[in-house]
Amino acid sequence: MVKTILIVDDSSSLRTVVRLAMTRAGYDVLEAGDGIAGLEALNQAPKVHLIVCDVNMPNMDGITFVTRLKAHPRHRFIPVVMLTTEGEEDAKNRGRQAGAKAWMVKPFNPPQLLDAVSKLVLP
Repeated sequence: MVKTILIVDDSSSLRTVVRLAMTRAGYDVLEAGDGIAGLEALNQAPKVHLIVCDVNMPNMDGITFVTRLKAHPRHRFIPVVMLTTEGEEDAKNRGRQAGAKAWMVKPFNPPQLLDAVSKLVLP
């Protein structure tokens, strides 16, 4: 069964780079431009196995998105990899407290991201 990854980021160019890496690795990919659209995509998708999410986005930031995701019974176990320009410990701590499983700082190395995804993706 093919695994589905949701990319939540306001940068269409970054979503494209992540999508290409994920599809080349055999994953199906859904995309959303902010946290609100990310929650809508989750509610419409049959199953999402992992989420790659930015922190700084309009309408709903990544930390709020992860907090709301983890409060939802259907989605709370989906692992989240934060992919962001934020590298400060305070931001990382807020992400961990919200429920993020991994934190990667942009610019990123696609093979490194794929390694993290393969370790965290739901069965």
